[in-house]
Amino acid sequence: MNQMLEFNVKNNEEIIQLLKEAVPHGEVFADAASIKAHKNDPRGMNMADGDELAYVEVEDTEDIQGVLRIARQFHIPIVPQTTATSTVSGSDAVAGSIILSVKRMNQIIEVDPRDQVAVVQPGVINQDLDTAARKVGMFYAPDPGSKPISAIGGNASTNAGGMSTVKYGATRDAVLGLKVILADGRELKLGGRTFKQAFGYDLTHLFVGSEGTLGIITEVTVKLEPIPLGDPLVGLAFFKDLETLVQAVGDIRISGVYPTMLEALDARSTETIDRYLGTHYAQKDETMLIFKLDVADDRSIKAIEDILKRYEANNIQLTSDEEKMAQIIKLRQSMLPAIYQGQNHVMEDMAVPMSKMATLMNYIEQVGKDLNLSIYIAGHAGDGNVHPTFVWPESQPDMPESINEALRLIFEKTLELGGTISGEHAVGMLKNKWTYEELGAETDLLQHQIKSLLDPMGLLNPHRKIN
Repeated sequence: MNQMLEFNVKNNEEIIQLLKEAVPHGEVFADAASIKAHKNDPRGMNMADGDELAYVEVEDTEDIQGVLRIARQFHIPIVPQTTATSTVSGSDAVAGSIILSVKRMNQIIEVDPRDQVAVVQPGVINQDLDTAARKVGMFYAPDPGSKPISAIGGNASTNAGGMSTVKYGATRDAVLGLKVILADGRELKLGGRTFKQAFGYDLTHLFVGSEGTLGIITEVTVKLEPIPLGDPLVGLAFFKDLETLVQAVGDIRISGVYPTMLEALDARSTETIDRYLGTHYAQKDETMLIFKLDVADDRSIKAIEDILKRYEANNIQLTSDEEKMAQIIKLRQSMLPAIYQGQNHVMEDMAVPMSKMATLMNYIEQVGKDLNLSIYIAGHAGDGNVHPTFVWPESQPDMPESINEALRLIFEKTLELGGTISGEHAVGMLKNKWTYEELGAETDLLQHQIKSLLDPMGLLNPHRKIN
């Protein structure tokens, strides 16, 4: 059999040299150690289909435009990346691609309490922005679980959520404006720093959640919130089952107390957290609710207590003590490290209308029993976002087929209940084959038409977001 010949214009070494010349301020890495280190997202599912050609850390717009120019010239896929905290393999390598990291673009350009905005580069860590805002009496509301390590650019690209979404919304609700570089090198300024914007099509929020498939975000203008006056309240309570907890949460949501956190953890999760932290919170087979109010007065506290009493909650703890509040919130923050310790895992991220949340959680529990799987069930109870985590022995590197079957069943049930199979973690490569199933034929086609318009060569983050 004759081997197919390829008459390449340039070899890899020559392309890498051109790439270095095109990136005057950043750095191009093409050594074996760097390629291996950045091939897969550390928190993803190791879905790279081969080695990248190069890993590039850019410093500015000129560097990004240079990378894109070389990519267009040689038809090289570009995989945008900030801090590589994706759980859905959002920036795993594509064979022969260039991983374009903006983590060095990490300057807080402006924090303006008068306009209630901040302007930041994409590599700014979420926690660092919040800390800077609090120094002038403001705060940045979106708080994904990866808050201390994930960057605003990645948060915007994935429309990251978090525990405070119940009151303040997801990242999309905080983004007022963007600067974006398209695949052809043009830089767009979208939106601005006003809270109301009605001119033109809303391109700003087209790019929020686009997972780097439409352009490279180079600057983000976000809304800040004033730090509330008054004392916060953090509490926990236990319920006999998930369904009762969800009913209580529904009443809390419409009571007028405006909670900023409503987190549910099943009994198994609570027991695992206790072992991990050396605490003693778990109550037999009961489900735990952790909640927070930014400001609590006597009427708010009474409303909460009345609802908890109505649904026969027990072991209720309410506190405004700073240390005790931190201890309770740490229970939720420790959930994933506790579950992940010493075992392989995949955490999922579906969301349903809140009235359907108990139905979905009970279904997940039944699927686990039917397929004899180890599942921990938790969720942002105030917004219908459910996070089942499947685990299997560390000695078994590949995910069992039974877990894949369970996920298929759960995804189908989620869609049947009018939900989405990606609430806040994005689609990445993990769930891109479900685009048609969730969106339908017409919308699926339109998604691809938008992609083709803005990235006609299909170079930006291929295989992500849409299949």
